[in-house]
Amino acid sequence: MKKLLLLLALVMIAAASRPRKITWVAIGDSITYLNDHRNETGNRIQKGYLTLIAEKFPQVTYVNQGHNGWTSINIADKIESLGLVEADVYTVFLGTNDWWQGKPLGTIADYEQANGTSTVYGAFRVITDKLKQLNRKARIILITPMQRGDFVYINSYKNNAFGSYKPKNGQTLEQFANAVDEIGKKERIAVVDLYHDSGISQENMVHFKRLKDPQSGAYREYKYPDFVDVPFNPETDEYPYPEASIDMTYDGLHPSDKGYEVIAEMLISKWKGLK
Repeated sequence: MKKLLLLLALVMIAAASRPRKITWVAIGDSITYLNDHRNETGNRIQKGYLTLIAEKFPQVTYVNQGHNGWTSINIADKIESLGLVEADVYTVFLGTNDWWQGKPLGTIADYEQANGTSTVYGAFRVITDKLKQLNRKARIILITPMQRGDFVYINSYKNNAFGSYKPKNGQTLEQFANAVDEIGKKERIAVVDLYHDSGISQENMVHFKRLKDPQSGAYREYKYPDFVDVPFNPETDEYPYPEASIDMTYDGLHPSDKGYEVIAEMLISKWKGLK
């Protein structure tokens, strides 16, 4: 009998010492989506930030709610049809597409007064309200958009965009990052500030952008900011980001393996109770 009791005690101690299972729902845009769609990156990435964290912490099981090209307003408008599930942790990584698509940012009053999805602030209120409804005790972590360089989609060169070094529709990407930070402070929830704190900047998005010299017509490798005013013709030019150009991103916008490692480590540092 004593041996049986001792065995039961040892089993209970072993069970108690195991890390508690954690369910994580990651809400985002293509930066989150591509974690599980490497083929859409030209196989230029091996592991996104979700995979990196799940491999490092086996108690974590993630649900990828990344939606390619979506804005926070898209997410908020479709919040009831996304199939969001109850989870222990929710991360919200949005804003870069809102900026590029010229969505109105609004003000913190739109968030405070729950003014709906006509602004980004209002959309974030819809999202956070839904997450609290799903699990009042869940941890919510907001992630700001990271800076972005000139983007050219590897599978369709006509899909391209200039970087966040200048405004779009009178708004800067930094304003969107600051909005996420302001919401985090308002709600007293953690914010991973990729825009300001990640070290991912215009200078290290890529090593270079390969473009035709307007004078000679010969291809040259331009570093930032020298390529800013050099034209790119998606109809005739070669892809401007060969593999040798990859640094923190592989296409001027989406993180490379190195970029994803930075995101994962910053998220881990804000995720209390994970370690």
